[in-house]
Amino acid sequence: MGIYETLGIKTRINAAACYTALGGSLMAPEVLQAMNDAAKSFISLHELQQKAGERIASLTKNEGAFITTGAAAGIVLSILACRTRGDLVEIQKIIDGNAKRSEVIMYTGHRIPYDSNIRVAGSDLVTVGDAIQTFDYQLEAKINEYTSAIFFCAGAHLAGPALSLERTVEIAQKYSIPVIVDAAAQLPPVTNLWHFTHEMGADLAIFSGGKALRGPQSSGLVVGKREFIEAIRVNAAPYARLGRGFKASKEEIAGLMTAIELYLAKDHGADWQRWSKTVDAWFEALNGKTACKIWRDDVNEAGQPTPRIAIQLSNPNALEIISKLQSLDPIVEVVHDSRRMIWISPDSLQAGEENIVITQLLKALPTK
Repeated sequence: MGIYETLGIKTRINAAACYTALGGSLMAPEVLQAMNDAAKSFISLHELQQKAGERIASLTKNEGAFITTGAAAGIVLSILACRTRGDLVEIQKIIDGNAKRSEVIMYTGHRIPYDSNIRVAGSDLVTVGDAIQTFDYQLEAKINEYTSAIFFCAGAHLAGPALSLERTVEIAQKYSIPVIVDAAAQLPPVTNLWHFTHEMGADLAIFSGGKALRGPQSSGLVVGKREFIEAIRVNAAPYARLGRGFKASKEEIAGLMTAIELYLAKDHGADWQRWSKTVDAWFEALNGKTACKIWRDDVNEAGQPTPRIAIQLSNPNALEIISKLQSLDPIVEVVHDSRRMIWISPDSLQAGEENIVITQLLKALPTK
């Protein structure tokens, strides 16, 4: 029996996305082998982080890189890096509770459930603009002596109410304020690994290791300018400082480095074509078979270019459909808005599961 069978846990078919609650993504055999190899020896964790970071930085056209325990940990460590610039005296002042006030600016339209990690780093969150628009002068008016960084959330679905990253960087550089890009789910395209930093000028960019990269679920990656990557390093484990709790193991470091190498080498165009073919087949199988409006949507829940199917319900609501899907065997996981919308995506499926997705959906969706 496998571990899940032993515990009485049902496995699921993931037609939703690479969500933490579903265990992220599935690692390639090469990643598992790298983790297994790393587990067999003692090493200097300082040296491993340094050498792995140098390799990843070279592969991704960045000055530096650091592996963290997830993208949320990357937020905390990035804010600490911007607050302290790696100064041990400033780090100790935060530990002692004697540091000067720290503020991090974020666009109102970029507020996300994970921005609480800014406060974990001991900084106050200051919003600028509103849910509709932001002007240059509004951002500049928020910058003061306490500003540690500007936190920018990437994604086409969040672009409307905020200034562009290009304009944000221009203003930030005028006042010598670092810009951190939260790009946790912003893969594909692969070029985003260097687009925000090397091309657009942001100081740091944060990615999840357990989503599109298919690394360990509890891993994350921060890339960017050497100064700030080194400042992350002195705040982080294995040092017994503020970032000690975000301790990436030798196995996670080896696994994520290998996953990044694989991701950079893969044929992303072929992935798109395979996913697109599945989505077209889904449309043909569902359209006209249910009392729902069905269409193809080529942007996923994170605003990235991944094809999927959108399903609009009139009655019952999405939560009732989810309940039906959860009662079936196997369970098919989908994205929903708790009201009238459901989306199914092919990018996390294993071979042959695309047909099971349609079979289970036709059991759960209302018929004409």
